[in-house]
Amino acid sequence: MTAGSIAMVAGEASGDLLASTVVAALRRVRPDVPCMGIGGARMRAQGFTAWWPEERLAVNGFAAVLPRLPELLWMRRQLRLRLLRQRPSVFVGVDAPDFNLGLERRLRAAGIPTVHLVSPSIWAWRRERLQGIVQAVDHLLCVFPFEPELYAGTTVRATYIGHPLAELIPEQVDQVAARKALGIAATSPVIAVLPGSRAGEVRQIGPSFFGAAALLQQRHGARVLLPVAQPGLERVLRRQCAAHPGLEVQWLSGQSHRAMAACDLALVASGTATLECALFKRPMVIGYRLPALSWHLMKNKGYLPWVGLPNILARSFLVPELLQHECTPQALADAADALLNDEPRQARLRMRFAELHAALRRPTASLAAQAILESANLAD
Repeated sequence: MTAGSIAMVAGEASGDLLASTVVAALRRVRPDVPCMGIGGARMRAQGFTAWWPEERLAVNGFAAVLPRLPELLWMRRQLRLRLLRQRPSVFVGVDAPDFNLGLERRLRAAGIPTVHLVSPSIWAWRRERLQGIVQAVDHLLCVFPFEPELYAGTTVRATYIGHPLAELIPEQVDQVAARKALGIAATSPVIAVLPGSRAGEVRQIGPSFFGAAALLQQRHGARVLLPVAQPGLERVLRRQCAAHPGLEVQWLSGQSHRAMAACDLALVASGTATLECALFKRPMVIGYRLPALSWHLMKNKGYLPWVGLPNILARSFLVPELLQHECTPQALADAADALLNDEPRQARLRMRFAELHAALRRPTASLAAQAILESANLAD
C-alpha cells in the first residue's frame, strides 16, 4: 500500500452503517484514494475493500468474548502486521473500542495517524478508558454534542460532527407511504420488533420480545413487523418465534428503517436502534439482557441512570427501559400498552425527538471525511 490510502475498521452493523456514509463522502472528494480494512455490506457498496467482514467482530458482552478471544486477537494481530507493512496514510477506527483502541495505540506509536469515529461512552461507564484513548487517538470525531468537553485538557483533538443518522433519516417521515410499501392497510396498531443485530444479543433478548409481541397481538390484534438485521440471524429468530404458535409476524429482510417508519411503537434492544427510532419520532420500549456473567461484571460500572440513547441525550426517562430481570414479556407488553393508550405522551415524545433530531443534524459525513483527509495529509 503506497501513501494515499485509508484503512478502516467497523465492528458491527451500526458501525457499518455509520462508516458507509463516510466512505461515500471520501469517495466523492477523493475517488483516487482506496479505503480498505474490516467492514460490512454497506461499506462495500460504497467501494470499500473488506479484508474481513464486520460480522467477525460482532460479540455481545464480556462473557461472550471469551470463547472467541483467540480468533479476535489473531485477527487484530494479522491486521496490525498488514497495516504496519503497507502503512496507510491514516487509520480510522469506527466505534468497536475494545478491538480498535489497542490497534490504534500500536499504529500511532509506529507513526500512522489515527482517527476514531464515535467516542467510547466514557460518560456512561468505564471512565478509566480515557487514558487509553489519549494514548491511541490523534483525532476523535464525536457524534454527540456534549462529548468534546470530556477531552478538554488532553492531547486528543475532539470534534463534534453530528450524528450521520440524523442526516440520513428525514425530519418528516411518511408513515402512510411506509405502510403502503409493506402492504399494511390494517387500522390495528403496528409494532416493530427490533431485538438486535448480533447473534448473542438476539439469543438473550429475542424470547422476551416475541413473548411481548404475542401479548400485544392478543390484546390489540397488533400487526408485528420483524426486520432481520443479518441473514444469519433468521434461523434463531424463527425458532424463537415458533415458541408462540399463534403469533403472526411479517418478516422483513433488513428494512429496519421502513419498519420504524411504518410502526406505531417499537420494542427495541438498547443500542443505536434506539436513536434511530427517536429520529423516526416513534414511541419505543427499550429492553436488554446480557448473559448472567456479563451482567454481573457490568451492572456496577454505569455512571448514568439511563442506557437508551434517547434518554441519555434528553437526560431523562423519556421512554421505558427494562433491563435484565425486568425485561420480561409481561413488563414489555404492559409498558407498550401504557404508551399506545396515552396520545398526549406520544405527542410530547414526538416533540422531544424532533428537538434531538435538530441538535444532531449536521453534514456529518462530509465533516468526518474532511477531518480524515486532513489527518492523512490528503486534503485538497
